[in-house]
Amino acid sequence: METSIQTGSLERKTFARFLPPTARILLALILLLFGLNGFFQFMPAPKDMPQDIMKITGALTQAGYLPIVSGTQVIVGLLLLINRFVPLALALLAPIIVGIITFHIRMSPSTIGPGIIVLLLELYLAWAYRDAYRSMLKPRVSHGVK
Repeated sequence: METSIQTGSLERKTFARFLPPTARILLALILLLFGLNGFFQFMPAPKDMPQDIMKITGALTQAGYLPIVSGTQVIVGLLLLINRFVPLALALLAPIIVGIITFHIRMSPSTIGPGIIVLLLELYLAWAYRDAYRSMLKPRVSHGVK
């Protein structure tokens, strides 16, 4: 009887250990796709895009904001893909996700799907790597001089 309980427990652990890497790689591929699209526009924008969105996109591009966001998405995607500096990559991505979700809620709710997927993957991975953020979330810290 104990053997089956242990086997069941091992099977759950075996399956669960694949969730963070799978989420990390999926998020990396999404970021690489959309980040590279920001530079190369291989996914054309919809032809019936509202004028308000065109104005905002134009202004953000002219201000140099969109190339920075696209570049950050590519860098974060690569870091996640090669499994290096993952907590830092997730921290860099967080404000971009806030911007994406805010934009879609305000300007284009019907196209929020990919943003929600990215948000959920980010939240899951932040939880999976929560130990890396513990020191950042302390209310008071010293500067390291003893």
